Amino acid sequence: MTKKLNIVVGSDNVFRDLGFPEAEAQNLLLRADLVVHIRKVIDKLGVTQAEAAKRAGITQPRMNDLVKGRTQKFTLDALVNVAAQLGYTVKLSLKKVA
Repeated sequence: MTKKLNIVVGSDNVFRDLGFPEAEAQNLLLRADLVVHIRKVIDKLGVTQAEAAKRAGITQPRMNDLVKGRTQKFTLDALVNVAAQLGYTVKLSLKKVA
């Protein structure tokens, strides 16, 4: 390779790096993080999507959306409810932007 690569250091939020407005980037990141954690819980339970859906109080197709990472189909509120139904609590922290 003869071309130099430009390396750009990203922020702690990939959605911000992709150009989303700050508020939307934060919301997208929180939803993505919650989905990852919920998927880990489901894996840990070792249950089918149908059983996980039943425990979470949602339909199996909705659980499939969650497992497949279709975060755009869920609000933060809905994801917090799913986590709660699976026996987990969600904690949020705020910090001042530098």
